[in-house]
Amino acid sequence: MENYENLNKQYINGEWVEGNDNSEIKNVNPYDNSEINTFKGANKEDVDRAYKAAKQAAIKWRKSLPQERSAVIQKAVEIISERKEEIIDWLIKEGGSTRVKAEVEIQITLGIMKESASFPTRSHGYIYDSFTPGKESRAYRKPLGVIGIISPWNFPMNLSMRSVAPAIVTGNTVVLKPASSTPVTGATLVAKIFEEAGLPKGVLNAVVGKGSSIGDDFVKHPIPNHISFTGSTPVGRNIGKIAGENLKEVSLELGGNNIFVVMEDADIDLAVEAATFGKFMNQGQICMSVNRFVIHEDVADEFIEKFIKATKKLKYGNPAEEGVLVGPLIDHDQVERILKDIEASTSDGATIKLGGKAEGNVLEPTIIDNVKDDMPIAANEIFGPVAPILRYSSEEDALKIANSKDFGLTGAVFTRNTERGVAFARKVETGMIHINDQTVNDEPNAPFGGEKGSGIGRFNGKFILEKFTRLQWVTVQHEPRDYSPFA
Repeated sequence: MENYENLNKQYINGEWVEGNDNSEIKNVNPYDNSEINTFKGANKEDVDRAYKAAKQAAIKWRKSLPQERSAVIQKAVEIISERKEEIIDWLIKEGGSTRVKAEVEIQITLGIMKESASFPTRSHGYIYDSFTPGKESRAYRKPLGVIGIISPWNFPMNLSMRSVAPAIVTGNTVVLKPASSTPVTGATLVAKIFEEAGLPKGVLNAVVGKGSSIGDDFVKHPIPNHISFTGSTPVGRNIGKIAGENLKEVSLELGGNNIFVVMEDADIDLAVEAATFGKFMNQGQICMSVNRFVIHEDVADEFIEKFIKATKKLKYGNPAEEGVLVGPLIDHDQVERILKDIEASTSDGATIKLGGKAEGNVLEPTIIDNVKDDMPIAANEIFGPVAPILRYSSEEDALKIANSKDFGLTGAVFTRNTERGVAFARKVETGMIHINDQTVNDEPNAPFGGEKGSGIGRFNGKFILEKFTRLQWVTVQHEPRDYSPFA
């Protein structure tokens, strides 16, 4: 079995080749900034070759038998399971993942792959009663063709695989572009796994290049019929604009400014346990992480006291060390951005209760009280280990805060009255929300996606199956038809 040491080339039409761009992409460990490897970046000619390879491979792949496509996914599942420790090592050193986070990422990656393996036998068409005598009306389901996938750096393997696996198992072919910060775990490692699993050449291609070099060309290229993107809202809006101009379908999972509402009747201990996970898992670098803690004024002091106590127990630092639960941010620009928002918010009256400092790319787990909804640390998506506390006095106030931003990805509501929680949750403008649980939830058969600036479409289960296929209406006129008065 080959090792996974370098993986620093483009993967186009079943071949590992150098990119043709003049730029280099240095892949570094975000904890100590040590260099892992270097890629020669892809240019638009490389993107063109990858899309043409995918288009050619699609001719045969869409005709493959359902059990053949499922078998490739199942073999890839076996490879990931067998080589789990190597993959965990890559997730830690390339993305700054803690071991706990890496374990979770592999678990949810395998979950969507196993779900996808069932798609070929769940994909079906329809037969309708026709309004015309002697006519049979059918709808056949078929793959879209070629799908372009752009994945982010925070859960790189999972957020690539949740589109790659459903796309190829439904008979499509793929060109995958990862974030430049995680090119191996986001793309070339995925390609290597499928190469070992026996996927025919050209079905999956991976191009690693800077967004400034190939980003727009990747989206507007005439071959792909669908662009699947996970990342920031500004970039997603631009992709949506380009795709719309070129009449391409999109799946967009974008940013979030997620609420964590604690009502006055909530179980505070339960809420604090959930808050610690929902905020500090992967250093808060999850689109689903809690962004604003909206706590009823009657229980705010108790919640904050217990939240501080729980947060102090979290070990932070080098993610490769045992027991570390909060590792580095992906780069120092992110640290500086968050510290700037903290400073602006504290200057306006917010109070740091814990943390607030950084060493290198590691930002201490931080809790800030007396935050107002318009302060930068609440108004902006944090994407880091900072917990702003907003106090409220009525449900109307809490709902106003919940719906105040141009985001609607996920949320959480804590109350001992389940139906009260559900009633409140259904008024929140969000694609997902959880009662008495934290915000970071993703299950392979459940609809995953947001509202407003948080995206378009739903991933997982039958929802992505529908998204990555289309229906063709075919009718058969079995008996002569009366065309009077033309006949």
